[in-house]
Amino acid sequence: MGSFGDPDIVEVDTDVLIIGGGMAACGCAYEITRWAPEGTRIRLVDKAAMERSGAVAMGLSAINTYLGDQDPTNYVRMVSNDLMGIVRDDLVYDVGRHVDNSVHLFEEWGLPIWKQPGDENKSLAEGGRPVRSGKWQIMVNGESYKCIVAEAAKKALGMDNIQERVFIVKLVLDAEIDNRIAGAVGFSNREDKIYVYSAKVMLLVAGGAVNIFRPRSVAEGQGRTWYPVWNAGSTYAMAALVGAELTMMENRFVPTRFKDGYGPVGAWFLLFKAKATNCRGEVYMDTNIEMLKDYPPYGLAAVPATCLRNHLMMKETRDGRGPIYMRTDTALQALAESYEDEFGVRVAKKKIKHLEAEAWEDFLDMCVGQAGVWAGENIEPEKVPSELMPTEPYFLGSHAGCCGIWVSGPADICPEEWNWGYNRMTTVNGLFTAGDGVGASGHKFSSGSHAEGRIAAKNMIRFLRDNADYTPNLGLDVQALAEEIYAPVRTFMEHKDYTTAIEVNPNYITPNMLQHRLMKIMDEYVAGVGTAYTTNETLMKIAVDKIAELKIDSKKMMARDLHELMRAWENYHRILAGEAHLRHMLFRKETRYPGFYYNMDYNFVDEENWRCFVNSRIDPKTGEWTTFKREHKDLVTK
Repeated sequence: MGSFGDPDIVEVDTDVLIIGGGMAACGCAYEITRWAPEGTRIRLVDKAAMERSGAVAMGLSAINTYLGDQDPTNYVRMVSNDLMGIVRDDLVYDVGRHVDNSVHLFEEWGLPIWKQPGDENKSLAEGGRPVRSGKWQIMVNGESYKCIVAEAAKKALGMDNIQERVFIVKLVLDAEIDNRIAGAVGFSNREDKIYVYSAKVMLLVAGGAVNIFRPRSVAEGQGRTWYPVWNAGSTYAMAALVGAELTMMENRFVPTRFKDGYGPVGAWFLLFKAKATNCRGEVYMDTNIEMLKDYPPYGLAAVPATCLRNHLMMKETRDGRGPIYMRTDTALQALAESYEDEFGVRVAKKKIKHLEAEAWEDFLDMCVGQAGVWAGENIEPEKVPSELMPTEPYFLGSHAGCCGIWVSGPADICPEEWNWGYNRMTTVNGLFTAGDGVGASGHKFSSGSHAEGRIAAKNMIRFLRDNADYTPNLGLDVQALAEEIYAPVRTFMEHKDYTTAIEVNPNYITPNMLQHRLMKIMDEYVAGVGTAYTTNETLMKIAVDKIAELKIDSKKMMARDLHELMRAWENYHRILAGEAHLRHMLFRKETRYPGFYYNMDYNFVDEENWRCFVNSRIDPKTGEWTTFKREHKDLVTK
């Protein structure tokens, strides 16, 4: 190997390629070895390290999808209502009927799951009753959740078949067969090496997208986000560039979280029974309840859609009744009083102390930064309320969002036009996805993403068997490919001596500067926090032009080292994911998700004309976008 900028090119031939290291990738890695014929070559490539990769990296205090004795059709109804009626019922039902098995495995592998009194020594599989924080959620001690799941995946696949710290940046179609995936290309973010993979079947599970919109965090908080900061939209961008059909990319998730630390609120709402109020102490879900009648049936359900709960909260801040508080103080005090009534003062003191410890552990399990904010600002949540805020938007397909890729569904339950042979295969033959990658199918969370990776694994092996004679033909000039991938390095090397201030140079732009430009465009024109999540057609059309200019300027990004090269390629992916979101929002002539965004030219839900999927595709030969409708179908009656 020569000096930096002269990378070795390593060509790897495999049968199965798994791109990513999160929950879906781990599910696939665990399951695929059980079905693969002997001698099948399987390779998993992760940008990070599997033990702490993906959305579960910091841990979790709850598993949000566990059905137990509940009917999967009710799960479909809940997901459909929460996502304003537009989901693929077949994909959601498929997760619902399989997800519990993954949760049973987690417990078998060592994940501590809270149990009801008397069932502490029973596993879930043996009928142990979990402690539920909500209808679908169960409580866990999950600081090491991802480590446990990754260990099982590593053991199943074998470390010789896993490459960590390698960032896949583009997929490759077969040079001779139309619409057939054949390979992928990436580089090590630890060594001066480029990897070229040829593969017969592939799972693309590189997560959702953050830092496309300008975040609320600034200065020393710069970079703090709710969803994992390394999620760069790579799943959506790389799939789109090879012609995979995207769906519902206009959807975004704007979670309400504890201010500054982005700490999740679910346990406080569900387990500790806390209320959210405005500055006057009024419960805005009660005072603004009439607003929900504007959005039947989604606002009239027992639990209104997430975006509509945001919608009611945002009215308070617009009308000057902010800040919004989570009443952590009164919640714990009310629980203490109920304990005193039930158990007496002495026992109640012990129980409330335990409860306070659980409240702190909720964040130590999954969001240490929030505990740090509280400690640093001398906030004792059992004594004073804590501010809430809506965050900047995120793109994802596994949480309370449903953007992603259009995939084939399960043949036994989906309409004929939604199945093209292999469950969870995209419209590109041989390319599968799961987790955040699957569009129109939200509320999978960690357990559902793992289960979906397992579903994909079985179908990938079936595809592999059915195409046993296929040999990938990448048709690549590997040297030209190396130049393309290392272009930001070349740009820096060529122009670095032009100025004495290394970051100020008319011949290039740093990845950090370019990312700030993207976030500014999306924030100001595509309904970010700076405009209170509002936009209109004029603003979005300006954004289309600005994104086009940004794509031109992105070719001038520089990279001083491998880390900055990774940041440059992440930005390419973020731009494409942001553009997909913009084009879909511009196409949909309604505001389908009030509380997540408002298109002020069409500030209403139009059930008659727009209760449909909005899909798009890039022609991989010309780069041209097309955006179009696909019919929605209810497979589960409401």
